[in-house]
Amino acid sequence: MELKSTLNLPRTDFSMKANLPLNEPKILARWEAMGLYGLIRQARSGAPSYVLHDGPPYANGEIHVGHALNYCLKDFVVKAKTMAGFDSPFVPGWDCHGLPIEIKVDESLGRKKLDMAPLQVRQACRAYADKYVELQRQQFKRLGVLGQFEEPYLTMSPQYESVIAATFFKFFESGFVYKGLRPVYWCIHDKTALAEAEVEYANHTSPSVWVKYALTSDPAGLDPALAGKKVATIIWTTTPWTLPASMAVAFHPGLEYVALETSDETYIVAEALAAATIETCGLKDAKIIARFPGKTLEFATFAHPFLDRRILGVLADYVTTDQGTGAVHTAPSHGADDFYTGARYKLDQTCNVDEAGRLHNGLPEYDGKTVFKANAPIIELLKSRHALLAERKLEHSYPHCWRCHNPIIFRATEQWFISMESPLDGGTLRSKALEEIKRVKWDPQWGEERISNMIATRPDWCISRQRIWGVPIPVFFCASADCGEVLHSQTVNQAVVKLFAERGADAWYSLEPAQLIPAGAVCSKCKGAAFRKEMDIIDVWFESGSSSQAVLGREPGLPWPADLYLEGGDQYRGWFHSSLLCALGVRGHAPYREVVTHGWTLDAQGQAMSKSLGNGVDPVDIANRMGAEIVRLWAASVDFREDINASEELMRKVADNYRKIRNTFKNMLGNLYDFDPRQHQVAIAEMQPLDQYLLLLMADLSGEVEHWYEDFAFHKVYHRINQFCVVDLSAFYFDVLKDRLYTFSPNSSGRRSAQTALWRICDGLARLLAPIMSFTMEEVWSSLSTSQVIPSVHLTQFPKQTELLSEGVLNSAKLKADWSALLGLREAVLKALEDSRQAKLIGSGLEAQVRIAASNPLYQVAKRYEASLRELLIVSNVVLEESASSNGAAAVAVHVSRAPGEKCERCWTYSTQVGCDKAFPTVCERCSQALSEIGATTGV
Repeated sequence: MELKSTLNLPRTDFSMKANLPLNEPKILARWEAMGLYGLIRQARSGAPSYVLHDGPPYANGEIHVGHALNYCLKDFVVKAKTMAGFDSPFVPGWDCHGLPIEIKVDESLGRKKLDMAPLQVRQACRAYADKYVELQRQQFKRLGVLGQFEEPYLTMSPQYESVIAATFFKFFESGFVYKGLRPVYWCIHDKTALAEAEVEYANHTSPSVWVKYALTSDPAGLDPALAGKKVATIIWTTTPWTLPASMAVAFHPGLEYVALETSDETYIVAEALAAATIETCGLKDAKIIARFPGKTLEFATFAHPFLDRRILGVLADYVTTDQGTGAVHTAPSHGADDFYTGARYKLDQTCNVDEAGRLHNGLPEYDGKTVFKANAPIIELLKSRHALLAERKLEHSYPHCWRCHNPIIFRATEQWFISMESPLDGGTLRSKALEEIKRVKWDPQWGEERISNMIATRPDWCISRQRIWGVPIPVFFCASADCGEVLHSQTVNQAVVKLFAERGADAWYSLEPAQLIPAGAVCSKCKGAAFRKEMDIIDVWFESGSSSQAVLGREPGLPWPADLYLEGGDQYRGWFHSSLLCALGVRGHAPYREVVTHGWTLDAQGQAMSKSLGNGVDPVDIANRMGAEIVRLWAASVDFREDINASEELMRKVADNYRKIRNTFKNMLGNLYDFDPRQHQVAIAEMQPLDQYLLLLMADLSGEVEHWYEDFAFHKVYHRINQFCVVDLSAFYFDVLKDRLYTFSPNSSGRRSAQTALWRICDGLARLLAPIMSFTMEEVWSSLSTSQVIPSVHLTQFPKQTELLSEGVLNSAKLKADWSALLGLREAVLKALEDSRQAKLIGSGLEAQVRIAASNPLYQVAKRYEASLRELLIVSNVVLEESASSNGAAAVAVHVSRAPGEKCERCWTYSTQVGCDKAFPTVCERCSQALSEIGATTGV
């Protein structure tokens, strides 16, 4: 008989080589075949609900690492809440309308688009969006994200488009919506208005000019010292192209202004900026001859620098002394402050810049040129008119379109707006939004201040866009050229909503007004019965902001409001913002109870990832080469509230940690090959002390992890479990257990005790890690006998501490104190063993006998566990002695000597009993007993 064949060596089909790229798709196919998401919903039916409402990604291109981070985090939340006992459905959604898709379709259609009807263009856009919805759906599923992917919400579906229309009508019928001339952000590249949420800031170089505006009113009216003098003011601007629209010069009423006299002219500037202006404009001989407050300049008149136009002096509090001259040229059609100042002083607000940014009705030098190309000829014009005093280049942060990334302008146009100051429940939309923000939990906490500041300072919401692919603003006007009154009719509005639900918003483009409007509708002003349609579309942020109305509160399993919104930090001005305003308009309350944000994904050097830099990490590529589990572990490995680095190297480091965790499970499963918990479990009170202690650690771990899941501290879950696997299990427990697991007879109480602990730990860890390591824990679960009863780990719940420590109540405080002392003793012994190895006294620890002299209370603890010390210390023999207590003396002294006796050929320990059993003359007394118990009869 070969002694090795009598050992209980590990056996398992759970391979150390994970081969994730090959095996994960097989697991996905199994989930699909068994209808796992539906089974989870059935299992949690009737449980308390917890709803994370998905913020829709844009259906444009493949997913990137930011998408992967976002959806992994959402999947962690949903699975953790589900395993904590909640009914936590997840309905993914996609934002399908808007400019990026229309631009891509424009590029593919080319000039052919010019001959296409709007409905045909919309069909092409729909096909494009469908393509990427399907692609992203498969990519998210490849990452192991579970959800209602076969029935997602799409902003281009008829049902959703009808909700957008209904949400709009709620505002419209309540008096929030108006159409008016207002300055809006305008993209001349995409030829459309932009909301604040569609604006990003980037560095831009602008021409910076100081321009003379000659005073035409009586100088003595400002100060007697100016009587009879040639006087001018100096304005400073970084947008020379706006000078043709200049209608006024603004001064701050409370600032002190000075008159700077030079040899040929006197200039009026703010006193605080006089020195800087003198230096920049080369006014070296200038001296102050008068001082007066800014309010004196109201209604003074000036000459336009190159047009035959009177320029009015006006007052404005937004004039500052940060830079410039303290005199601000005012073009009402090209700035928010300018526009409202113009309205106050009844200035001309006509906009002579068209949708493509071309200037019209101007001088030949710049007429027909686009705004940025008009800067140079206008500067030359100023020079020729002797109005340019200085010129510089300025590198500064400037607004850009976040879709096409080109610089944008302010342009006064007629747009549809939602008023932030319309009455709402005793306040206004703005004040109610600020109140609701205080009722929401924000994580990180600074999110509350951030969104509050945005709401408090934002202008009215511009909701119209001059494009085709979207939901039209469903408003009718009287067709009479002399009237044009807006049609207000709830009957008509309800008919439009019903039509959109049946046929989608395409009906707006395929039907004439007479086919859209129920019979009998007439204009309230002129009683006409003919109408025309508004053709602008609704802001896509209004569309996505309506998602809580479209998805939640329509069935018992998806109540309104959501428990959680979880997106990137850019959504304070985006989806968090628009969702709040839309929900307030419809329901009067915020659509979320809690909002959590994650940081940006950066490369290894801390740079933001971008296609142009080529520093992106493709999560699908990582999944196909290393495994989706590696992407998931990466997402869980750091605090997502901060910016997160991603790179090939970091993914490889995560993969290394993954292998360590996987090896821990392989070790446990390998030693459970003959263990059936229904037959072989040992009651906790009868288990070996070491096994009891490890279950106690596991119970503590379970409590910590469940708490961290509640706090969305996934990085703490990952690092704590990783530490438990590597330190507590692999480096300690497994090392100590080998002798008992391998050499004891299979059915011995000591081995079954160890297996009971391993089974409970393996089962518990699989459930605790399932939200994060969804594929691997499913593989682990399939290797556990429990899977015969529950087919997927995702149908289970987190282990409770009482479940891990069932059948007996342990004195946990006493047990922890005892093992703290024993582990301290172990450290002392291991050090002594290492010293003996270095001195060549012993080779392995099994060649040693240790004599331990300990004083109380350590001696009393060690004495209680004396039978376990040989196993704990992995030596062949332990002699325990009590030493007298002495102040200042060490509590323990360890003496190492070679173990007496012969080496057992089966377990490799040394014993004086080797050879006593004639049937098995080369083994020790423990192995002899084990061989007898397993029925071995042939001697060696």
